[in-house]
Amino acid sequence: MMPELLLLISIPGIDAGTDNPEDVAVTLQLLALLTILSLAPAILVMLTSFTRIIIVLSFVRTGLGTQSMPPNQVLIGLALFLTFFVMAPVAEEINDTALQPYLAGEATQGEAFETAILPVKEFMAEHTREKDLALFFKYAELEKPESIEDIPLTALVPAFAISELKTAFQIGFVIFIPFLIIDMVVASTLMAMGMMMLPPVMISLPFKILLFVLVDGWYLIVESLLLSF
Repeated sequence: MMPELLLLISIPGIDAGTDNPEDVAVTLQLLALLTILSLAPAILVMLTSFTRIIIVLSFVRTGLGTQSMPPNQVLIGLALFLTFFVMAPVAEEINDTALQPYLAGEATQGEAFETAILPVKEFMAEHTREKDLALFFKYAELEKPESIEDIPLTALVPAFAISELKTAFQIGFVIFIPFLIIDMVVASTLMAMGMMMLPPVMISLPFKILLFVLVDGWYLIVESLLLSF
């Protein structure tokens, strides 16, 4: 009974038995759109500056020792808007060179994609270390590219990701140093005073927050992130 009911269900524009090429083209475009939407979070994380920004902001919170302050929603929201700000020139170039010509019927879907991916490749290649990119080229036994257009996304995306991770951890290490010094000074002072039962975190946390506020820490962190791009 169920197979008969399934055969009676008809979805407009999607008919596996159709002989109309236009219906097939619409179906393929719909499937491509759904695929892109399902991969949107991965695209945002792996092809943009989001990875570096969110890791650095997480290091700041860990260095302060405030645990869940600021909350994850605040850090992710700030990272998203900083990502939009950093990637705005790339998005504008994609809109001018690929999206608008495609909407105007001056370029096909394939041509628009090839044009749109080039600014993204240029951004990733600018912030990817040659050593990281060479790793994937060597493993896949690919020839050395003559231009950015010749670099496949299968090699560029993971190389860009590990480069961003290394850069983010380098920035995080620098952020941790002043907080570590405060913790060491407070712990040594408490031991010298014989207060070994008093957790050093209870004393060092207010001093770390005070130092962070006095030097306008969030401004310095965001400025450093923007300058790193």
